[in-house]
Amino acid sequence: MTLYLVSGFIFIATFAAILLGKVNRTIVAMAGAGVMVAVGMGMGFYSQEAALASIDFNTLGLLLGMMILVSMLARTGFFEYLAILTAKKSKGSPWVLFLLLGTITAVLSMFLDNVTTIVLIAPVTVLIAEILGISPLPLLIGEALLSDTGGVATLIGDPPNIMIGSAAGLSFMDFIVNLAPIVLVAWVVALVLLRFLFREYLSQTPGNVEALMKLDERAALHDTATLTRTLIVLGVTILLFFVHNLLHLQPGFVALLGAAAALLWVQPADIEEVLKHVEWPVLMFFAALFVTVGGIEASGLLNLLADGVTALATQDLLLTGVALIWGGAMISAIVDNIPFTIVMIPVIQDLGLSTGLNVTPLWWALALGAGFGGNGTIIGSTANVITVAISEKTSTPITSRIWMKTGLPVMLATLLVATILFVLGFNFLQ
Repeated sequence: MTLYLVSGFIFIATFAAILLGKVNRTIVAMAGAGVMVAVGMGMGFYSQEAALASIDFNTLGLLLGMMILVSMLARTGFFEYLAILTAKKSKGSPWVLFLLLGTITAVLSMFLDNVTTIVLIAPVTVLIAEILGISPLPLLIGEALLSDTGGVATLIGDPPNIMIGSAAGLSFMDFIVNLAPIVLVAWVVALVLLRFLFREYLSQTPGNVEALMKLDERAALHDTATLTRTLIVLGVTILLFFVHNLLHLQPGFVALLGAAAALLWVQPADIEEVLKHVEWPVLMFFAALFVTVGGIEASGLLNLLADGVTALATQDLLLTGVALIWGGAMISAIVDNIPFTIVMIPVIQDLGLSTGLNVTPLWWALALGAGFGGNGTIIGSTANVITVAISEKTSTPITSRIWMKTGLPVMLATLLVATILFVLGFNFLQ
């Protein structure tokens, strides 16, 4: 019991500090991991070797490889090109602009992860809104919500999916076949709901359409040779994701292979600049969380949670899946979906090993709950946090109250869609 209390206290203190946001979350996570290992070694329930073994290097490799590819692509001006071209296609109509930017952000999020996509698209969105003299608020919130929703459809679209796929051995095609249909319906519902919620904003009359149409999207491209080579490598990498299971390749290896191929073909003179734009704090945050959760797992604390889930699952696996969707969503909206996912992964794994049940539907329930639940609040996902930070540099900053007026209804609507389709398709999600 003492081990449970001590490891649980370290875990709760770490996550409470992350939630408060007074100190950078990567620093907090690393400090929590260090304390967990030190205390675990002192009390005999955790070791340095066990801490290293708890880190999912397949997840980190997948994130690192894709970050390098995106960093190389971003340096060519490709994302600015896409955003300007999209804006010009809208001819200044706020609704069409909202629809096009939201769609392109969601599609990119399916293959480049939603955090990176928002980092690259949102600043250009603000610029376009300023040129037109309209509020960037609905555009930014729409991009974040639609990218969070769309990212659930693929293995690499959302950080929780990356971790779930790695832990459960699910392939890229598994996510496409089982989650993409659900996400497509949920995405359409979210888009319709946002159209209604932002009806006043999206009925604004743009003021300077001529200036927008004069923008030259081709001027945003800095290095077409690098762009062409990187896009080719990225395309091949994504194709490999579709067949990686058949080739017996880990997704992390595929991503790192793609990054290595792009670097070798392009041979950037300033490799330091390429690596500088890799989100190293995010990678360290993930690694530290893995170590911290590994500590509470080693102490036996997670077994208590697993016992509760096992009791419910053995009685009704479908009900357990629905509870995981909604419970996971509510928790993810409060503490960020990444920590919650890392905690639940060993619980579901233990359930499968201890009961022999086919827990595959629970992996899909976890992905849906963590992904859609992240839309509920400004801290529900990393993409949301970044969007809010960018909006604070404009005349219409996004507050928690503004976000919840739109994010919470979208979260509830998409969860309802996910629940209905999960129940109807339960026998096929095996």
